[in-house]
Parts: sequence; C-alpha cells; structure tokens
Amino acid sequence: MIRFQHPEYLWWLSALPLLVLALVLLMMWRSRRLKKMGDSPVTTAQFLGRIPGRLALKAVLLLSALMLIVVGAANLQGGGHPEQVQRKGVDVMIALDVSNSMYAQDLQPNRLTRAKQFIERVLDKLRNDRVGLIIFAGRAYLQAPLTVDYASVQLMLQNASPAMAPTQGTVIGDAIEMAMKSFSQKERNHKTLIIISDGEDHDEKAAAAAKEAADQGIIIHTIGVGSEQGAPLFNEDSHTPKLDENGQQVISKLNQDELRNLAEIGGGSYQLLGNAEDAASRLVGRIDQMEGRNMGSIAYVDFQSYFQFFLLPALLLLIIERLIPGARPIRLWKTA
Repeated sequence: MIRFQHPEYLWWLSALPLLVLALVLLMMWRSRRLKKMGDSPVTTAQFLGRIPGRLALKAVLLLSALMLIVVGAANLQGGGHPEQVQRKGVDVMIALDVSNSMYAQDLQPNRLTRAKQFIERVLDKLRNDRVGLIIFAGRAYLQAPLTVDYASVQLMLQNASPAMAPTQGTVIGDAIEMAMKSFSQKERNHKTLIIISDGEDHDEKAAAAAKEAADQGIIIHTIGVGSEQGAPLFNEDSHTPKLDENGQQVISKLNQDELRNLAEIGGGSYQLLGNAEDAASRLVGRIDQMEGRNMGSIAYVDFQSYFQFFLLPALLLLIIERLIPGARPIRLWKTA
C-alpha cells in the first residue's frame, strides 16, 4: 500500500508550470536585450565565462529541486503488514454545571471558562474511551451521547452556556439521572460520571440519585469550581450586581461538602479545581486504573516513509546549481 502522508502539499506542483513559463519569458527577454545591444557573437563575447544554455541548465536544476522538495514534503509512504489492535476503554460521561453562578469570577476569567479548560485537558488525555457531555442547571440536557469523536464533544463544549439551560438552578440529581439513562443498561462496570459544578444550590435528590448510580456500577468523580469565600454575581446584560429579595448583593459560594458527599457515595474522588492540567492528570489517572471493556479492534498499518529519497537529491541539485557560476561583463581598465 502506497500513499502520501500529506497529499495537500502536492498542490504546490501546480505552480511549477507557471515558474517554467516565467523562466521562458525571462530567457526570451534576455535574448531580445542582447540583440538590441548589437551583433550577437560580439555582444555575447563581452561576458566573461559565458556558456550557451547555462541559464536553461540552472533553471532545470532549480525546478527539479523544487519539485523533489514538494514531493518529499508530501512524504511518500509504503505500508507494511496490517495488524488488528484491540481497544479497551471505559464510558465517561461529563456533566457540566452551566447555571448563572458559574459566571462568578472567583476563578479568572470565570468559573465556567475554567471548567471548560479543565474538560479540554481531560479530553486531550483520554485514549480509546467513549465520552459524552451533559449540561445542567435547573434541568439536565444531553449535548453529546457517548462517542469516540472527541472533536464533536469539544464543539458542543465550546457552545455551552447558561443560555442553553432556560431553567436555572443547580439540580445535580437531574444530571445524574440523565447520565444513568445514557449509559448501557447491560453492563455494570466500565462507567464513570464526572460532575463539574460549584454545588451552590442544595439538591435533596442528588444523594439518592448518586446512590442509585453507584448501585448500577457507575463511579462518580466530582470537581469543585469556585471558592468557599465566594464572589458576587452580576446581571449578564446590564452588568449590574444581582440583588436578593432583601436588596443585598448575591454572593455565590462553592459548596464543597455537597460535592465531597456525592463523590463518596459514588465511590470516586473529589478535587477542587486549581491548575487544570494537574487536576486533569489526576482524574484521568484514576480513570485509567478502571477495568476497560473491549471497544472493538482497529486495523493498524505501520507505514515506512521515503521522504529522504526526494530531499537528498533535491539538496544535491541545489548545490550543483549554486556551483555553476553566472556570466559577468568584462571590465576594461584603462592604464596610464
């Protein structure tokens, strides 16, 4: 099996005919200029070291080198023997809190942005696992079912915002129930739920839902976003402070106890979101320790690259082209 690793680079070959045309026009223009200067044999004799056809030779060498460089950059590859590789992984459902309190700025630029950055780090580190995305506030909404297409999950993640959850609040129990419905009901293992929230509103049914999920073999990890000191909330449109029924400014605080309790019930871990990279590494490390289920096999072909067989001759042609000297006018010096 033969292929180019980067076939898009081959489009540069379409520019070679234009270069050939430009060189032909240059040589025609040069010939006309020499004829205007006088008798051709006499005129050309005024150029030291002139060899007929040298310009054409240098052009051929240069164009050939460019062609080889383009083909080398595209990287011609030949395939070896295909192999079947078994993939094992787990099902990972991510539940992201998109309530208005996630716009609090006790984490910069705000809680929701930091939570998204954390999820992106997790997706970068996962391998062979199926991933899904749920957003929740007063209700839960399935954004991406379990899939190995991480790009589609990232696309849905970028668009996640409180505007996508008309019912506000922080109903974690609804997100857990949505996750249970999204997982396969035929298996009791290989399933984990990651809840990312500030846990601000106490959800009485969350603990019961977490226990039911644990009974179904779902491991629950929770990530706390925010600080216990809290931060004021502002109206998104007017940017004015949000006030409660008593006219006091609303302060959103992280409820770590709620999130720790859910992780304990679900047999998982709780982390306070600080450095997204470190938190993602610790979480994915725990997921990797889980027993993976067979995710099917993929055909793997070990390709061998042959770019060097094009780049080395191209380098040699460029060296030869540079070693061929160009003709130059003879300077006549007057002696006293």
